[in-house]
This record gives sequence, structure tokens and C-alpha cells, in this order.
Amino acid sequence: MNKGGILLLFFFSFLGLNAQEKKKETAKDTVKTEVVNVITTYNPKIADANKIQRTPQIKLAEKRKKKQLKYSIFSVPVVSTFVPKTGVVKGIDVGVKERIYRNYIAGGFGNYSTPFVETDLHYDTRFENEMGIYAKYISSNENIENTPLTSTFSNFKTTLFYKQQERYFDWKISLNSAQNKYNWYGIPENLKTSTAIKTINSEQENNYFQLVGALDFENAILENIKVRVSSFSDAYQSNELLMHLATNFNFALDFISYNLNALSVDTKIEVLKGAFKNNSSGNSEIDYSIITSKIHPTYNFTLFDFSIKTGIKLFASLDTENTATNILAYPDVQISKSINKDALILYTGVSGDLKTNTYKEFTEENPYVSPTLFITQSSEKMNVFLGASGTLNKDFSFNFKASYKEEEDKAFFIRNNSKSNGTNLIANNIPLENYDFGNSFRVTYDDVTTRSFLGEFEYDFTNKIAAGGSIQYDDFEVKNLAEAWNLPALQFAVFAKYKSEKWYATTNVFYVDERKIAVYNGPFPSNEVSTGRLDSFVDFNLNGGYHIHDTLSVFLKLNNVLNTKYQRFSNFNVQGFQVLGGVTYKFDF
Repeated sequence: MNKGGILLLFFFSFLGLNAQEKKKETAKDTVKTEVVNVITTYNPKIADANKIQRTPQIKLAEKRKKKQLKYSIFSVPVVSTFVPKTGVVKGIDVGVKERIYRNYIAGGFGNYSTPFVETDLHYDTRFENEMGIYAKYISSNENIENTPLTSTFSNFKTTLFYKQQERYFDWKISLNSAQNKYNWYGIPENLKTSTAIKTINSEQENNYFQLVGALDFENAILENIKVRVSSFSDAYQSNELLMHLATNFNFALDFISYNLNALSVDTKIEVLKGAFKNNSSGNSEIDYSIITSKIHPTYNFTLFDFSIKTGIKLFASLDTENTATNILAYPDVQISKSINKDALILYTGVSGDLKTNTYKEFTEENPYVSPTLFITQSSEKMNVFLGASGTLNKDFSFNFKASYKEEEDKAFFIRNNSKSNGTNLIANNIPLENYDFGNSFRVTYDDVTTRSFLGEFEYDFTNKIAAGGSIQYDDFEVKNLAEAWNLPALQFAVFAKYKSEKWYATTNVFYVDERKIAVYNGPFPSNEVSTGRLDSFVDFNLNGGYHIHDTLSVFLKLNNVLNTKYQRFSNFNVQGFQVLGGVTYKFDF
């Protein structure tokens, strides 16, 4: 190495030593504290993620959450069943968290020779598929007091389903069936001792089958598709076929603006076709065929703290038997405002709808209709409502609603006039049917304006005891009929619930105001009627049970405890005091 290189190396070494000495001299013997912010990205690993379960376990709701309140009467027979309308009210806190079993079998027996069996069974492979069966049977095999005709009944229904979860969609297929047997036992007083009724076989049997297919898509514009095909028939060669295709689309509007919500569009195509062997005169067949299509777009948004839903329902209806075509449009608007964190919610809106009436639905509402009905559609032209709901102090829930509704061709039940005077079995040279003795109902239609008020409340006394009630008042104004037949102006219900770790009990008291009924001024073929009345009634029911074990419990149902002898429909008395007791066993596979 030459002399220049040696000198250069020595010079840089000297600078390094000198810098170290200076740094050492400037060091202080105190500690200076500083805040160090470290910014980095989070790179999760697969092990850090929890897989979302598509079939989550059911958990009990928190005490402050609300749920729908449902009322029901287990009156045997179903003749006296009254189910008032419900709104949004809060349920009770059940206290002790129960283990929820997916399967159960229940069986019991009651007076009026009433056997009862019910089961619900499920099986699934985790996250992939599920299948199950539900079945229920109940019957009453003793006649009601002071009814000369047979007044027994039986109900049997089943549901089978299979559900499969795929990668991008889920699909489900179900088969529903039902068989119901009732009797036209409501003979008028002047015929109860006649010789003609000895020839009456009053039993009517209805059979129902329905095949349902559904597709639910994940993260797609087309959210779901549902197809239903139903068949309904009776013992008098009546038949009805209903085909239904419904879809739901969800169109994202973020390509216009990030502040816009999605637009929801529901569509439906419905085909109804049916026939009755005889009309009311018994000399010709009744055919009906109605095709209906619907499109229903809705859009939800928030403006100045008001939640707003806007939409419109568009219908195209074709009655092929009566060569009638209608294009109809109905509003669907609702506005709500939450005050003080849902302590009070004010809401208002206007809506409308087109309903296709069916023979099956009429038999569910009134099992004693004759198989000679005229079937058409009912139009709810306008329904304007204003209400308030909310929760006070987490214990008191309420819902109040006032409404004004205009309907075209609303259906009413009116009793058929008897074609027999007590001795004849032929009218107009046509043999009388078993429902021609004033013991069945027909359907008539009229335009109606209804002003209504609905009030509901529930109060939680403790986490084990709750009570509440509902009241509904309707003022009907009919256009052509003499009265709003068989519709009460006032209905109210009161209930109380108790639940502990071992015991549970529920009591319900229902009141239904008097109803106007048709009274014929002369024998058939006269259709002139005057107004009669069905008395108001109170139906008091109790039911409860005891959990012997998590899997085994006993129950007891007491219906019409006051043994009230009232009529749900004209001349059709209901059963008196009813007792039904049994055992329920719950389990998992």
C-alpha cells in the first residue's frame, strides 16, 4: 500500500474516534421519556377467523328486545277459535335459560273423547342439509248437547321437508297435506224435530296437498324464488288448483350514488282454477278461473331522522270465466319516527292490495260453507293508518293504531235458507243435498268502508310474570247489504303468563261483541231476510304444565272454563267446558 493510501486510512480512523468521543461527551446522565407510535398493517391468518355458521343456534332474546305477541284459543272444536290481530309488543324474560331440543312427541286425551297427538322431528348433517317431519292429529268424537245431527270433527295435517345448502344458494322442498272432517250440524230450530233430518248425512271432508319449492341465493340480484302448487278437494267432487310463482329481486343503486340503498322488487304470478259440481239451485256446475300477475317495487331510505318506505303494487288480473280484465295500482308508503331511542315510535302510511279468494281459505274461516260458492277477488282500494308504539321503562310495551279502509267485494258469510219444510226431500224436482236444510253458509260480496282502532299492551311485573291485552273496534259501512253479516264491532282479549324453572301457566279471556245475522222471512226459494243477532260471548281458557325433567313434561288445557253456551256461527253451538291433558317428551338424535 502506498503512502497516500496509508495517510487516507489514518485520517478516516481519526475522524471516527473523534466522533465517538464527542458523542460520549454530549451524553447526559438523565433518562428522556418519549411516546413512540408504531403503525403497521394487520395480516390475519386463517386460524384467526371464526367461520360463520349458516344455521346458528337459537338464543333467548334480551329482555328489552321486542317480539310479536300471538293470541290463540285451543277451543275444541275449532268452531269457537278467535284470533285477534296483533302488533309489536314485548315478550317476557323467561329467566332460566332452557336447553332447546329439536324434536318432540306429545300426546293426550280429553273429554268429548278427544285424542291428541303431535310430533316434530328433525335430522341434519352439519351445515349441509336438513330434513324433517311434522304431524298433528286431534278429533272430537262426542256430540254437542242439543244437536240432533252428528257434531264431531277431526283434523290431521303433516309436513315433510328437505333442505340443502350449496355453495352459492340454498334450496328447500316441502310437501304439506291436511285432512279435515266437519259436520253441517247447525239445523234451525223448526227442523230439529222433523222427520227429514233423519236422512241427513252431515259429514263434509276436505283434503289438501301442497308442493313447495324454494331457492335462496347468496349475494345475488335475484334473492329468492318460491313455487307452490296446491290441490284442494272435498267429498262433493269440488276441486281447486292454485299455482303460485314468486320472486324477490334486490337491485344495488351504488353505481348512481354510494348513499343510495338497494331497490327491492317482488313479483308474483298466480293461477287459480276450480269447480263446484252444483250451484245453489243444484242444476248446474260452477267454474272459476283467475290469473293474476303482480310487481311490487319498494325503496327504503332515511330523511331528517324519518324512516320512509315508498312503493307501489301493480296488478294485472284476468277472470277467464267472466271475461273480465283489470289493471290495478295500489300505494305502499309508510313513514316512522323514533323518539327517545324507541321509547316512542310514531308511524303513518297508506297501502292497498288485491286478494284472490279461494275455497280452501273460506273453509278455514268457516268450515260450514256449502260447496256452491261464487269465487272472485277482493280489492283493498285504500288503507290509511296512523299509530304509535314503543317501550317504557323496559317493562311496558304498547301499540295503538287507527285506520280508515275502503274495500271492494269484501266477502261475508250468510246462512243458506232451508229448502225443506221438514217433510220434503225434493225441491224443484231436484233431490236435496245434506247441506240444503239451513245448515250451511254461502259467501256474498259487497263494498265496505271500515273505520278501526286497535290497542295492545303488555307489562312485565317480574321476569316470571307478565300480563297484557288487546282491544279492537270496527265500524263497518256496507254499500248494498243490509248489515255487515257475522262481523263483531268490538273484540278484546286479556292474558297473563307465568313461567319458572319447573312450572308454566297461561290464561286468556276473550270477548266478542254481538254479530248481525240473516233471518229468512219465508221458505225457499225466498231470499228476503231480516236482521237477527248472535249474542256476545266470553271465552275463558287456562293451560299450563310442569317440567318433570328437561326432556319430560306434563300439560293440562282447560277451555271454555265458564261453560258458556254460545254460537260462533248461526245455529252452530260450540262445546262447553273442555279438559285436555297429556305428556310431552323432547329429545335430540
